[in-house]
Amino acid sequence: MKKLIVTMAVAVLAGWAVPAMAQMPNINLLADGPSKTPEEKEADAAREQAYRDTMRKIPDAKTSADPWGNVRAAEQPKTAPAMKTTAAKKPKAVGSTN
Repeated sequence: MKKLIVTMAVAVLAGWAVPAMAQMPNINLLADGPSKTPEEKEADAAREQAYRDTMRKIPDAKTSADPWGNVRAAEQPKTAPAMKTTAAKKPKAVGSTN
């Protein structure tokens, strides 16, 4: 009986500890990786500069992005208002007719 109580107490304490451990922050005390050499830094800077120069050479797209723009007319024709074919009805009287 005593073993059962001790086992249950250990299980309850372990059940409380697991969620608390999951909330602990993950701290990495090691460096992320070796730093870059001066040659690698220069190569990265040259590559970045070449990218910027290439991006400046690309002209800005000022055309419309509407693929159906050349199919539709510039101004849509206005439709004539629909003609009423039924006669105007008189409003119904409010109240009882008893």
